[in-house]
Amino acid sequence: MSTPPAKKFTLSWRDLEARVPLDDLPDFHRAFLDWRGVEGASAMPLRRVQQRVEAELNKWVQSGQATRSGDDLLIEPAALSDFAAARPWLAAGELPEAAGSDGSSG
Repeated sequence: MSTPPAKKFTLSWRDLEARVPLDDLPDFHRAFLDWRGVEGASAMPLRRVQQRVEAELNKWVQSGQATRSGDDLLIEPAALSDFAAARPWLAAGELPEAAGSDGSSG
């Protein structure tokens, strides 16, 4: 019986949020909810947005794409591969390897 490769939970969600300027954080969270398929995120009150972000992060933990570390969440960078709003705030080493590489030749 083979063991699946260990997932690399290397990206701190709280660190990512801290990189986003405070004035831009509500839009970042709404973009996250839109990306996750939550309807009506743009019209939600800020408090509800925060609650829904936490609920979506919990879904990541349940699905194995993230793990809790105290009040933080460590995620696989690949989990953000299609989340365009996160890209400006990710360091080059944190970008999913598949991003920017479609496998096609020159």
